[in-house]
Amino acid sequence: MKLLVVGSIALDNIQTPFGNEKRSLGGSAIFTSMVSNNFCQTGLVGIVGEDFPKEYIELLSNNNIDLKDLSIVPGKTFHWSGKYDNFNTAETIVTDLNVFANFNPILNWENKQSEYLFLGNIDPILQLKVLDQMENVKITACDTMNYWIMRSRENLLKVIKKVDFLFINEEELRMLTKEQNIFQAADEALKMGSKHIIVKRGEYGSFIYTADFIFFMPVFPVKKVIDPTGAGDSFAGGFMGFLASEGKYDELSIKKAMIYGTITASFCVESFSIKRIKELTLSDILNRKQEIEKKIFL
Repeated sequence: MKLLVVGSIALDNIQTPFGNEKRSLGGSAIFTSMVSNNFCQTGLVGIVGEDFPKEYIELLSNNNIDLKDLSIVPGKTFHWSGKYDNFNTAETIVTDLNVFANFNPILNWENKQSEYLFLGNIDPILQLKVLDQMENVKITACDTMNYWIMRSRENLLKVIKKVDFLFINEEELRMLTKEQNIFQAADEALKMGSKHIIVKRGEYGSFIYTADFIFFMPVFPVKKVIDPTGAGDSFAGGFMGFLASEGKYDELSIKKAMIYGTITASFCVESFSIKRIKELTLSDILNRKQEIEKKIFL
């Protein structure tokens, strides 16, 4: 089964209490696809400028990520600069959209046939454009953020109606639904159309809320967090990659996917950028899965 990942590709400057990195590889499409390829065939859809290092292209190719719909155009790659004093909140210093401002995802025939789709945190108009091109999709998911909730609510609601899974954090869920109680908020989100609401809670883990069940997932206890950038996207990569490998999404498969997403996110935060997850193997993931299962099951 093939998972198609659509999202941003960035060159990031990041500062945390453990140091700083300049022009490091980032963006939602990068973290998600670099994780999901451990489970399934993965295709990446995105745009970069002519300044994008060739070594990064080679890294993605060497990880068997399909780059047929990666556009390389004149100009500079999307750039984000951020700082973490508190690992739960990033302070944005600079956002330069550059070529990403003109991102227009046009899928080739093969990618249109993908059965699994993850729409990273991008403009809902672009998410809708991709959804309209899919011809054989079985499971769809999207991520979003406060900016789109405030600036493009109507289009975001159209996306939510069309996807099976909505990835969102607690603050964004309350903003989206205008409900302060997190469970009332999740109820309201279900009414918007998505069948599954995955609520990201940072250091407190995550939970999935559906009409039929709720499943809470604690974090894996990482003792030294270096950089949380991309943790949510890495979670999505583990979650969606596992579901694609299963070829189904019943309750048990979804709960297992929550475990895998938690594990892959835990590897991401152990380094800047993708330094840790680019070395990741399925064996590493399974070993950590055994560890966490001992902690969460009686």
